Amino acid sequence: MFSAIEILSILQWWAVFFVIGMIFTPLTNNIFRSFVDRGYLFSKVLGLGIISYCLLVLNVSHVLPFGFMSIILILWACGIINFILFKRKIDIKKFPFKLIIFEESIFLLGIIIWSFIRAHEPSINGLEKFMDFGFLNSILRTTWQPATDMWLPPYPINYYYFGHLTTAVVTELSRLPSFITYNLMIATLFSFCFSLSFSLGANIISKTFNRKSFIGGILIGILLSLAGNLQAIYAFFKPYNVDHPVPFWNLPLLLNNFPNAYWYPNATRFIPFTIHEFPLYSFVVSDLHGHVVDIMYVLLLIALAYVVFLQKGISKFLLVLISLLLAIMYMTNVWDGLIYMLLVFGIITFKNWQPNNLQKTFIETSKSALAIVFLFFIFALPFNLFFKPFASGIGILCVPTFLTNIGKIGPFIFEANHCQRSEWWQLLTLYGFFYFFVISFILFLKWGKQRLEQQDLFVLILIALASLLILIPEFVYVKDIYPAHYRANTMFKLVYQSFIMLSIASGYIIFRIISNSREKVFKIFNIYFVFFIFTILFLILVGTYPYFAIKSYYGDLSNYKGLDGLMYLKTRLPEDYNAINWINSNISGRPVMVEAQGDSYTDYARISANTGLPTILGWTVHEWLWRGTYNIPSPRIQEVKDIYENSSVELTRELLKKYDAKYVYIGDLEHEKYPNLIESKFDRLGKIIWSEGETKIYKLNE
Repeated sequence: MFSAIEILSILQWWAVFFVIGMIFTPLTNNIFRSFVDRGYLFSKVLGLGIISYCLLVLNVSHVLPFGFMSIILILWACGIINFILFKRKIDIKKFPFKLIIFEESIFLLGIIIWSFIRAHEPSINGLEKFMDFGFLNSILRTTWQPATDMWLPPYPINYYYFGHLTTAVVTELSRLPSFITYNLMIATLFSFCFSLSFSLGANIISKTFNRKSFIGGILIGILLSLAGNLQAIYAFFKPYNVDHPVPFWNLPLLLNNFPNAYWYPNATRFIPFTIHEFPLYSFVVSDLHGHVVDIMYVLLLIALAYVVFLQKGISKFLLVLISLLLAIMYMTNVWDGLIYMLLVFGIITFKNWQPNNLQKTFIETSKSALAIVFLFFIFALPFNLFFKPFASGIGILCVPTFLTNIGKIGPFIFEANHCQRSEWWQLLTLYGFFYFFVISFILFLKWGKQRLEQQDLFVLILIALASLLILIPEFVYVKDIYPAHYRANTMFKLVYQSFIMLSIASGYIIFRIISNSREKVFKIFNIYFVFFIFTILFLILVGTYPYFAIKSYYGDLSNYKGLDGLMYLKTRLPEDYNAINWINSNISGRPVMVEAQGDSYTDYARISANTGLPTILGWTVHEWLWRGTYNIPSPRIQEVKDIYENSSVELTRELLKKYDAKYVYIGDLEHEKYPNLIESKFDRLGKIIWSEGETKIYKLNE
């Protein structure tokens, strides 16, 4: 169980979000007047986004340096502005204090629960954790943004780093070390996923907080944060070749061997050469990626979109705020800003729709849309000044031969042998759970003699956009560096948002149908009873995924390790562990420290990742992706090798000077990577400032 220090750390971390929420409650109370909880939980996310954005702007423009006092100054200014502008718009007598206390309790409990789970395997190691942790530590060492790419100095980070900046802001405010806050941020994102979807779902389901809205909100929170997909049904059948999946009905049933050899990542790699993840998988593997951090901003945007949907028009203030949030989402995970811009445009079009005057519909919608696009680009400018997109065009799937001979027309690419398509049963396995409810909902509205509610229309818009996102990767893909997995990232980023929107929609649909037909639901042998039975069966099936995933990744929750994300190094590479702690305590700023270069997804680049100090070259394939060409990182592979193995002191000195290196690290992985390492030459180039066993850190002569 948690130690006293860990409990204090969790409360210290939670207190930062509590204070931010309190400061921005006047603003969210004004925005979410139609919500029974006044959007209380969203105040934390909106506040964190605004504070982080203000810091980015002031940091990039060299007005305020990155650091604790700058963040406190921004926080203080936001508090004053909120108090002055919105203090009179809060009716204390009507403020839902009991509901707010309940929601705050859910939020804190969510952090505690996932912190406890994460504490059974807290290692910031494996998959792409080095990348995310390196970004976080690099930002924490930065005075002026953009932070230096820790794996390719002096280039700045060319990635969607706003989510890492957000994490760095809370890390600074909490005064906790990053190897603790990394894990606490994962736990917080899980908590936000559940609590924000609870709030949004409860407010969509009912305009008053009652038993129905409470249960519906909980269900939506569970679907969005804990559910998997119907691929879990393969746990009942003989294992299949993951490279060549087959329909489950073609496999022998193995009820006496449940859950056979079911492997939970297969639910996210079921369609060959693609990725189709969802929130729970992200929380389990705990990479602090942009699409994970952005979940809280996505739910805030959907909530704001619902506010717009309920109003007669869109106010100028709300238009500006939505534009800012879209920019924040874009800087956190580029695709999301564009995806949810479509949602906003769809809702604005719906609100302006006049079938008898399409010209006016077009004009009014265009005014708002153009204003949002213009403001979006203005708000995203501090990020775009230093960001170069990875994509090199839009590929078209399954094009005829004559187009492949042309190759490219404008942004459109026509590549031969690029005709991956998903089988219908694969799509059914991944999304059949959701579309059972979608189809049931349509039939319910058409033949159930139900009046079309305002909330129904909003949910149908979510369904329409989610369905479009699922279909797009079957026809086009955004071109990147991966030859065989050319549509993987496109599908990944699009269907991740489909899962979010369809989870909200499905939870709403379940309660819409059952609560409006409850007299018929429990009468056997009618259509509503059949719906109820299938609902229970499907919920059980997708609800088994947490059992498989958490049990597998976290070892049955039987070995508690704590929240220290670096503790794994103490046993695996103890000298590196001590060196990293020494570096973090004794070396300030971001001087270049040379370490062994290695492949992606390995332990190489562990010093730069765990300290934020830049090294000449880290994970090469990642830099290839971020820079759009192999030509930028590839020459550095030999240069790092020469620094360690070339006998020429002069060449070594020139290479170190070329990259303005201040330190050289020599440890177990350096000896392993470079068997001909010549250590003696570094005695002529600098001096040892730390050593333990065979591990040494050289500080180079000026």
